[in-house]
Parts: sequence; structure tokens; C-alpha cells
Amino acid sequence: MQSLEDIPEIRGLDSRSGVKGAGLIRIPHEMDVPITPRVRQLIDTAEFHRLTKISQLGLVSLVYPAAHHTRFEHSLGVYRNSLLYLRQLSGDDRFRGAIKAEDGELLIVAALLHDLGHWPFCHPIEDMRLPSVPSHEMFANSFLLEGEIADCLRDDWHIQPRDVTAILSEKPRDTRQRILKSLMSGPIDIDKMDYLPRDSLHAGVPYGRNFDSQRLIGSLCLNQAGDGLALTDKGKTAAEMMVFARYVMFSEVYWHHAVRAATAMLQRGFYLLHGELDLDSLFRLSEQAWIQHVLTASERHPAADLFGGLFGQTRRLYKRIAEFSFFQKRPYYEQFARRPYIWLAACSDQLAEILSTHISRRIAPHEILFDAPPVKREVEFNVEIHFAKEKTYRTLGEVSPVVKTLAQSQFDDYVKRVRIFVHPRLIEDLKNLTTLDEALDETLRRMA
Repeated sequence: MQSLEDIPEIRGLDSRSGVKGAGLIRIPHEMDVPITPRVRQLIDTAEFHRLTKISQLGLVSLVYPAAHHTRFEHSLGVYRNSLLYLRQLSGDDRFRGAIKAEDGELLIVAALLHDLGHWPFCHPIEDMRLPSVPSHEMFANSFLLEGEIADCLRDDWHIQPRDVTAILSEKPRDTRQRILKSLMSGPIDIDKMDYLPRDSLHAGVPYGRNFDSQRLIGSLCLNQAGDGLALTDKGKTAAEMMVFARYVMFSEVYWHHAVRAATAMLQRGFYLLHGELDLDSLFRLSEQAWIQHVLTASERHPAADLFGGLFGQTRRLYKRIAEFSFFQKRPYYEQFARRPYIWLAACSDQLAEILSTHISRRIAPHEILFDAPPVKREVEFNVEIHFAKEKTYRTLGEVSPVVKTLAQSQFDDYVKRVRIFVHPRLIEDLKNLTTLDEALDETLRRMA
């Protein structure tokens, strides 16, 4: 019976292993990714190659111009992390007892294909939770369950496509599935371990790289219940640094105010236009084809101004006139945070109408945009730490003030703000408006 260590891709981590037909792909930063013939069969499919034409961070490149890395590159990094995690955990008796070689191969495939269902600008659109928009995990099923990738999974990996979709998009039903799910999606999963340093590298900032990933991986073990990932106490400091890296990346990159202005513009443009679009066809396009499609579809439509400011020849982002947070005008923050997007869009319409009377100048509904933390919160970063000498487990939040503050429910409140953006033509009239609070109060009364 094959062991975890005998899986060809794990053996391929050592370039001297002599795995037949294997090679390496180099990705930033100086990272060798082992490519076996059966991995190559997957990444050479049209469905996977599509990820070379979809950027990982989308609108972030409007603020950080080098952030053009792709979901293809990220997927290779997550796949490599799956090999590192499996190799480390293969030395854990409980893990080895629960996870067999075929389970390890299932994880490897799921890691490689986890972003297959992503379309251009996927996360901002998903955050709106529109009834006609599927989750990217569900959208991936159309690529996974039939066609070339499905054939490759069955023929080359002896894996049923349904087993891959179960790991990616279904709730785990037993210990084995809970362990695999924790590697794919959790506080210290293989996805975060790649995107934090990779996004940081390409954005040109240090924040997401200031934690010891080797120490973290070397400290992996199972939790007390034996159904998820934990860390030995040697990984505690590295975990704290990862928490802080994630906090600062959200604060300075993902939720940078100009990135969120662009996000609010994209969301409102899509909201205005989506009923006129064939979403299934749109979501299968490359990023440039997606952009061209919405630019063409929005001609002579209010959405044209929004998409033109994002994707036209001249960048024209909306400007911030107000910002509320957990510690800055908290009552307004609590009124607008985690509200359904449709409700926020209606607020924008009402505020535009009210402010038009305040400045004696017509403001179109799409020229005022609310941006707020979405309904779904980020995954809490609170993992168990195993203190072997004491033969006990404690949560990281119990032993770390950093984690207690930043990684539990407060995380979203401290890095994600409620902001109001306006069309650049309105900024001079509105940036010092003394009656904005009055207008907001009237907006909330109308929405009650």
C-alpha cells in the first residue's frame, strides 16, 4: 500500500528524487513547484489555463500597479503548500491513521483546482449576494464534473470528480473530511499560507511576508479532537506574526480606501447591469474579455460612467467623503455594516436625492456609493496550540493578546470601514458639507 511519503508529487519536492517524467515550474519568489505528468495533464486543460488570464487581486492593481499576478500562479502555490503540509503531517501518528495516500492525493487535486470556478472580479461580485449569482465553488462544478478535467481526474488520478467538489464546497461529514477541509479552509490553511506572502510580494509591500511560514509548517499537528489542524507551541510566535500579517494586508491593501472606491464602483455597475447579462457566459471569460464585454454592454447606460472610470483610457475613481468604523462614529458604522447590498444600494439612491437638495444640484443615484463590510465575516484566526510538556491544548487567543484582539470577531470591525464615495465632479461640493450627518439621518429614517 502506498504511503503519503510515496505520493509522486510529494517526492517531487526533492528535485533529486528522480520521479519519472517530473519537472519543475518556477514561480515567485524563487519557488520550485514539482510538476508530474498527471499534474501537467490538469494544468494544460483549457479550463485551468483560463486562470492565467484572471488576476488574483483584480482592482487592487489600480492602486498597487505591480499586483497583476494570476490565479494560475496562486493555484500552483497552494498546490505546493498542500505537498508541504502532507509531508509534515505524515509524521503525525493520528494524521497518518486518519488520512491515507488516496486522501492525500484528493487534497492535492483539490488544492490545485480550488480556484477553478473563479471569474474576473469574483469576490466583490460574490459579496453582493445577488440571487442570480452562484458561489464560485458551485460555479466550479461545471468545470469539474464533466469535460477534460473530469476525465483526467478519473483516468490519471483514479479520483471521482464528485469527491473533489465535496472537499471544496460541501460540509464535511466525518473526521477524514473535517481534517481535509481544515487544510483547505481554516485559520492556517494552505490558501492563506500562499496568498498573504504572494499578494504582499506583488503589491510591493512587506506586510504579508513578515511571518515564518517554514516554522508554521514545521509545527503542524492535529487538534485535541483529532479532526482539524493545530500547532505545537513552537509555532506560536509564527502564528501570531501571521495574524498580524493578515490584519495589515487587509488594512493596507485589500481594504485600502482607493481599492474600496474601485470595488464600490464595480459592484454598483454590475448591480445596475447584471439583469441584462448572460452571467454563465460572462463568468467563463478571461479578464480582458470580461472587461470589454461589460464596457460594450453598458454603452448608453448609467453603468457606463462607472465601468469607464475603472477600465477606460483614464482612471477616474470616486472620492471618499465620509468614513465610519468601530471606533470612529460607531453608531453610523453599526447602522450600515453587514447590511445586504440591495439595501445599501437603496441607501445610495436616497442619499443622492437628499444631497441634491442640500447643494441645489442634481446628483444621479449611481454618483453616491456606500461601501460597507459584507454580510459574511472573515474566518477567525484562532487555532489550538499543543503544549506537549503539559499534555494540554489551549487556543491561540488564550495565550496571545495579539490574537485575542485581532483574530476573533473584532477583526472585521477594525480593518473594514463603512465609506461613502462620490463621483469626482461632486467632490468640491460635498467634501466639506456640514449637513452630511443630517442627510444620513434622513436616509436612515426613509429606510426604516
